[in-house]
Amino acid sequence: MTLIDSKRPSKLYYFSERNGLERSLSLGEFRLSPPTSDQILLPNDSYLVLSMTKTWDGTLFDAMPSIDSYLVVHDAEEFGERVHRAAQKVLPNWAGIDAAISYGAPSPLGKIFSKAKNLAGQNEWRFAWRPMQSWASVNPVVIQIGNIEDIAELHSRND
Repeated sequence: MTLIDSKRPSKLYYFSERNGLERSLSLGEFRLSPPTSDQILLPNDSYLVLSMTKTWDGTLFDAMPSIDSYLVVHDAEEFGERVHRAAQKVLPNWAGIDAAISYGAPSPLGKIFSKAKNLAGQNEWRFAWRPMQSWASVNPVVIQIGNIEDIAELHSRND
């Protein structure tokens, strides 16, 4: 029996540019996008994702030179519930799930939650949505979960 790491961690970290993170903190604004190129999907797979890390890692700034800040979500459980509620409003005919990425071994949740072993340093927690109709277009969307200052805080690269 393969176990799925679906218990949300106590904290999540989201690295980005400060101006976008200020909107994330004050409005709860997050962009759900198709997976990046490090995610290999079958041609008929259609997903929108929001990826965060489970642990703080300052070396992520080196990999992303344009990134100058990060958001610390202190209550990942509440955050996850808010994200799924907001996504359901914007994507009513989509199914959503969140879990840890499996590195170097296939995830029971499929390729969207599987990555190569050499990417394990990302320590990613992923929120993913898939349309329930195969004909649905997969374009990025922005969700707003409301102000999250009660469960998160913003830090700069040098904090």
